[in-house]
Amino acid sequence: MIKKIKIKDMMCSNCEKHVKEALESLNGVTAEVSHKKGTAVVTIDNDSITDQQLIDVITEAGYEVKKIK
Repeated sequence: MIKKIKIKDMMCSNCEKHVKEALESLNGVTAEVSHKKGTAVVTIDNDSITDQQLIDVITEAGYEVKKIK
């Protein structure tokens, strides 16, 4: 499953790295993150990962999720 997440407050490549590491801490998740676009595109290989889990790890990393598609 692929999801696109709109994220607020990413300003630089360090922000990208921080969000990528947070998302990929979830088992079965890989992420491509762009601070310029303010997005993360995640590939989820584990059906038990919920949108709320994605939101939680991004929020804990210090960023705000605007939308998940």
